[in-house]
Amino acid sequence: MIANDGEAAGRAAIDEALAAAQARGLDLVEWRRWPRPPVVKIMDYGKFKFEQAKAARAAKKKQHVIHLKEVKYRPGSTITISRSRRGTPGVSPGRQQGEGDDDVPRPTDGPYRAGAGVLDRVAEELKDISKVEQEAKLEGRNMSMVLAPK
Repeated sequence: MIANDGEAAGRAAIDEALAAAQARGLDLVEWRRWPRPPVVKIMDYGKFKFEQAKAARAAKKKQHVIHLKEVKYRPGSTITISRSRRGTPGVSPGRQQGEGDDDVPRPTDGPYRAGAGVLDRVAEELKDISKVEQEAKLEGRNMSMVLAPK
């Protein structure tokens, strides 16, 4: 049994530990289940839960949230690059997709050259405000690249 101040109070039967907790106006909480006999602690459980929630709120305030924006491009899209510069998402309509020559398409070969060219152009036009965090890569029929602010 552990007392409210954190010191070991010794071994006691469950009835005695419960009576000691009630005499102090506190709760008897099972602290560790697996050592036999289990370890119990005399504490104010409501206050304990409040302190845990308070610590969780404080940790949440210090978190850094990362916001990702997705912008879709196609060959010949120019307006969406200016929207990317302003931070507003712009989606180009339509789809231009080429047929792959082999089973394993490569971003710089065949019909995928156009997509790689578009992403290279975007990276070049936005290099003053961003840096390439992840190079262009092919994922299924989509090609993606990650840019991060400088």
